[in-house]
This record gives sequence, C-alpha cells and structure tokens, in this order.
Amino acid sequence: MHPDDYPDYYPDAPLDDYPYPDAGFENLATERPTQPQREPLEVLRDVFGYEAFRPLQGDIVDTVVRGEDALVLMPTGGGKSLCYQVPALIRPGTGVVISPLIALMQDQVAALRQLGVRAAFLNSTMDFQQARATEYALSTGELDLLYCAPERLIQPRTLELLHNASISLFAIDEAHCVSQWGHDFRSDYLQLSILAESFPNVPRIALTATADERTRREIAERLSLTGARHFVSGFDRPNIQYRIAPKTNANKQLLDFIKAEHEGDCGIVYCLSRNKVEATARLLAQKGFTALPYHAGLSAEERARNQERFLREDGVIIVATIAFGMGIDKPDVRFVAHLDLPKSLEAYYQETGRAGRDGRPSTAWMVYGLQDVIKLRQMLEASQGNDQFKRVERQKLDAMLGLCEVTGCRRQVLLEYFGDHLEKPCGNCDTCLSPPETWDGTVAVQKALSCVFRTGQRFGVTYLIDVLRGSDNERLRQSGHDRVSTFGIGTELSANEWKSVFRQLVAMGYLKADPEGYGALQLTERCRPLLKGEQPLQLRKDPVVRKSAGSGRSQRQGNRPDMDMGNINPAAWDHLRACRKALADQQGVPPYVIFHDTTLYDMLQKMPESLEALGEVSGVGAAKLEKYGPAFLTAIAEAAAL
Repeated sequence: MHPDDYPDYYPDAPLDDYPYPDAGFENLATERPTQPQREPLEVLRDVFGYEAFRPLQGDIVDTVVRGEDALVLMPTGGGKSLCYQVPALIRPGTGVVISPLIALMQDQVAALRQLGVRAAFLNSTMDFQQARATEYALSTGELDLLYCAPERLIQPRTLELLHNASISLFAIDEAHCVSQWGHDFRSDYLQLSILAESFPNVPRIALTATADERTRREIAERLSLTGARHFVSGFDRPNIQYRIAPKTNANKQLLDFIKAEHEGDCGIVYCLSRNKVEATARLLAQKGFTALPYHAGLSAEERARNQERFLREDGVIIVATIAFGMGIDKPDVRFVAHLDLPKSLEAYYQETGRAGRDGRPSTAWMVYGLQDVIKLRQMLEASQGNDQFKRVERQKLDAMLGLCEVTGCRRQVLLEYFGDHLEKPCGNCDTCLSPPETWDGTVAVQKALSCVFRTGQRFGVTYLIDVLRGSDNERLRQSGHDRVSTFGIGTELSANEWKSVFRQLVAMGYLKADPEGYGALQLTERCRPLLKGEQPLQLRKDPVVRKSAGSGRSQRQGNRPDMDMGNINPAAWDHLRACRKALADQQGVPPYVIFHDTTLYDMLQKMPESLEALGEVSGVGAAKLEKYGPAFLTAIAEAAAL
C-alpha cells in the first residue's frame, strides 16, 4: 500500500467537537483485568508462545520497560516488533507505534489481535465512526498498542489526544525513513523529534533493519536519541543465498531460475520501471505462474487487491517497483529477484531481506548488465541534488557495483558495508559455491579505452565493440572508424566478452556514461595509469551460461519447509496447512497470522495429543491455544492416520 497520504476527516478539530460513541470498542479483544506488572519472559511465553528471547531482544525489552530510550538495528526477520510489543504489554498505558505504511500497520494489528492483544490503528482508510471508536478506546485505556502514520501523529488533534491518554512508550518503526541519505526518506519523519519535546517522560524506541554508520548517526540526531542506548545486532541472514549473474536474456534467466528452483513458491521480482513490471508479470502469467503487478501507476484498489492476494494465497509472485515491500511481514517469501540494479546496498539489503523471514533457506537472485550501470549513473548525474548529495550517492552506487563484481565472498562485502565483520567466507553465496575465475585484462582494457578515445568518446558499447572486432558495416565506413588504429584489434574476444570488459570498466569508474543521456562512454581521469601501462588490472571472467538441471520441484513440494522433514508424512504436512488455510479464511487474515510454517512443523515433530502438550509447541500462545487448539488437535490426529 502507499503511505497514509490522504486528507483526514477532521485533522484540526478540537476533541470536544465530536462526542465519543456510546458503544464500547467491540472489535478489539476484551479488556484484561488489572494485574501486577508481569515479567518479560512470562509475556513472551503466554502471549507469543516463545520460550526465550533471541540475542539482544531481552536486553532491549528490559531497557524500554525501565523507561529508557533505545535505538535498535536488527536484520529483517530478527524480531524487532517484539522489542516494543512486549514492553507495551508490561508498562502501564498504551504503546504508540509510528509506522510508515497502512498495509504494515493493518497487518501487525491483525496478527496482534489473534494473540489476544488489544491493538488498533488510526489511518485514512477508516470512516468517521471507526476513527472515533479507536480514539475512545485510547482515551479510556482499552488499548495495549495503537499504530498510526507519522502524518497523523504530528497533527495537533492527535497530539492533544495523546496528551489526554496514558502512553507507555513510543516506537518509531522503519526509522531509516528519517535519513535524507536513505532510500526510503519520508519528510514527515523529520518532525518526530516533537515526541521528545512533548512527552519527555515517555520512553522512545527507534527501530530499523537498514542503516550504515552515517544513517545511524542521523537517526539519533534527528529523533533526539543521542542519549539512547544503541543495540546493533548482526546484519547476517545466513539462510539467504546471494547470487548475482551478468544479464544476458533477463526474461529467460528469470524463468529458468524460478522453474528450476522455486516452482510453486511465493516470491518478489523487482523491476526499475512500471512498464517492465507489467511486461514481466504478463510473461510469468503466460508461463503458468500466478504473477501480479504492483506499482504506483495502478489504482489504489488494484494495488490493495494484488497485495492482499500475495499475503493470503500460496505461490503468488509479486512483480513490483520499489513502491512495494517496506514492512511486508509475510514469512514464507522464498525468493527475491532483481531484474535491474538497485541504487545502493541499503536498498538491496532491505529488498532481499523480505525473503526467508521464517529462517528457512531462501534466495536473493539478481541479474545486471552494463546498461543498468549506465542508466543509474545518468539518473544520478541528472538529479537535482547538490554536489554533496551526488557525492554520497556515487559512493553508494560504487559500493553496490563492488558487490556485483567482487570475486570473493559476497556476504563478507555486504556485511562489511554495514560495519559487521564476517571472519570466514559464508559458503552460501554464488562466489563461495562456484568461485569465479579472473584473468589478466590489462591488454584488453588498454584496447577498450583506446577505442573510446580514438572514436571521439561519442559512442555506446555496441558501436565500440563493432570497431574492436572489425565489423563490416556501413555506419563504421561512413564515420571513417574502419580506418582508426583500434579497428579490428579485438577479435580475440567475443562480443559478450567485450561487454563484460566494458561493464567492469564502468563499474570500477574507469569509464563513465555521457551525462546527456545518449549512452556514449567517456574516459575518466582514473584511466590514465591503465592507458599508460602503469597499472595492471585483473578482471572477472563471466561464467558460461548453461541451462540449469534444477530440481523441478512441484507445486506441492515448493510449499514445504526447506528443512529436515525426518519421518514427517508430506500428506500430514498438507493436511495441517489446509486446516490453517480454512481458519484463516474464516477470520479474514493471511494464513501465517494463524501460525507460521515453523509452528506447523513443530506440531508434526511433537504430535501433541492434548491442549497442554499443544501449548508447548513454539509459537502457540495462550490466546491461540484457546482459539485454535481444538481444531488443530483434531487436524493433528487426522494427520497421524494419513
């Protein structure tokens, strides 16, 4: 969904102008009786169904429960939400969560209500009566958590409402949106420093999965959190396999990848333009996949409908621009594919992090080529930003290109960018699994750079390759470039090999794209030592493209956990999923809101025969045990007989 950017019904009206509804807040969980402050582990176990906190979670929760501020950097899927949800259930009052997207807050509220948590949201999708009922619940202390967008929060009416309520904490989710250097900048986040001024005694916790050292400092400064405790978890997502390949035929490469490795799986495909999104979604649909487009050019209704199908159905592939994804909490996304190069490692990490949130093996797959590099560099130089902005953006793009062309472990390069050091190569990226070959490209590079110079720095890569390979065509003869000294001196390399040479020269900054946007390649100052023979250069040898044998997994196999199934009967697995899907449809929520795949797996491992035993399964809290326990005990018993 798009940001909460529609005008509210009553943005500036004083609270007394609208009487609260007489009816109670019927759509929320019933009010819990007053009880002494509970221990964090007790809340974690009874409400969320987990026996222990992950690393750092317990320390963060204790910090916020004590009333202290915190800045949290934790990878996607690392459990950031629990860091403020648990304290909100312990501290007196309502926890207020600032969330940038309507879809994110609606998804989290639905999941919390399934747990018996009294949660609600305020956003522009609500009618007058719904909004008033939520405000009434807040004012009377009937809410544990309230989600709202930053635009709504900073309105005078909302601030007055909060001043008249008991607030336990403020949680600022996706805090990197405050950074003007970030890839998801939201100007409304800049005004959230008002929380420190207006509510000095209420603890604040800012959370993000994506921030380098510069962005962390900016978050702390702009949100008045310079005195907060910083918690930086490791950025590594070891279950994600990172793979990047040269772009030859992007559509065929994508189809081969999905068919060979992710048939029937849920995935996201990112494209740079709306037209490419539409074309790719059509192609996948024609090939039998359930593929849906998502971009800002679609109507709000179609975006919402496609996202809803993605969240609730199995095996749906969303083809999208970067407008899609922030805050998407679907745990079983098995792959994220990029058909175009992201602008930065922050964007790449954020987008690939939407795969494998459940901890199961998943793939981050990308193809990129010379035109991607040229296009992004041209967009950067043509932007309206000042020199400092462009300098930072160049550094970010260079880091992204460095990841693409690296010959060592990709994960080490990615983590190092975020200040996270990995001692040994990961063994789960393409460069670890199939180390790329390198070759001495010094002579070839001199030929390529000389050809750019001899032809006047006015031509694109296809023309330059024709000159180097001595092609016999009319355009070369008319320009006289069939008589330059570099004509025909590069016949030892194929056209694709020359494309690889030029791609790497642009990526490493020895060539640049014409800022006027015509695709011509020009020399940079950095190339002088290469042209003079003063500097050797090793190049990456692109792998020979072979058709993957693949696993050819079926639809049903694609939806099974990629973990050791042991003696678990596949029919039993499908039976529990069918039970979950039926309950989800009844509740009008995505299946994973009922139980994650990992919880179903644990059920089949333990095969509980009583409610007490079912309560020992990871992810089964008290509210879900009461609500769904009998149905799943029946399903487990039936599955045992299959």
